Amino acid sequence: MFGQVIQGHTSDPTGVRQAMERWVGNVSPGAVGLVGGTAGATQDGEFIAVLQFDTEEAALVHTDRRKQDRGFVDLCAALDGEVTVRDGVRTEVFLAGDVRQADFVQVVQGRVSDLDRARECLHALQEVLKVHLPALLGSVTVEHGAGRFTRVLHFSTEDEARAGERQMPPGIRERDQEARQWIVGPVEFLDLREPWLWQAAGSAP
Repeated sequence: MFGQVIQGHTSDPTGVRQAMERWVGNVSPGAVGLVGGTAGATQDGEFIAVLQFDTEEAALVHTDRRKQDRGFVDLCAALDGEVTVRDGVRTEVFLAGDVRQADFVQVVQGRVSDLDRARECLHALQEVLKVHLPALLGSVTVEHGAGRFTRVLHFSTEDEARAGERQMPPGIRERDQEARQWIVGPVEFLDLREPWLWQAAGSAP
């Protein structure tokens, strides 16, 4: 799995979503290897889209096409100022349910001092959350290199996610703290209350 993250700021979330829908609708039929993605904007206008490809080669082909793609130009025009596109060097998908049913998505971005140890702690935590946090339907973690990461958490609803977090047993909180110990510097949380999720035809959820 290979991930790409597109970010920018928008004063028109509805317009950006419409541009994103047109772009993906146009490129999906010819974008071999495009598995799916998650996109949305926070209440203060931070836009993010996380695209998933089955291989790095497929992502590179898509990137080359995008340079000539009118739909992507329109998407960029709907965003204010600079648009950043970052490739992942490693992408992992965790499934605990059907992420297509997610009504709330939280994106976490930051940096860790030891990716291997942080990944190991995250894997252990996710297996426990399958049982104790049923609101979590799955996640996508894109590692960008130099310890930086983008993690997309798909929840059934925001209310269920917040309630589940408050009710987690102490042992799970300890595992969460163990995973957090590898984080260095600030962590950014982007709450997408109207997320847009899509999958290419034939892709498994």
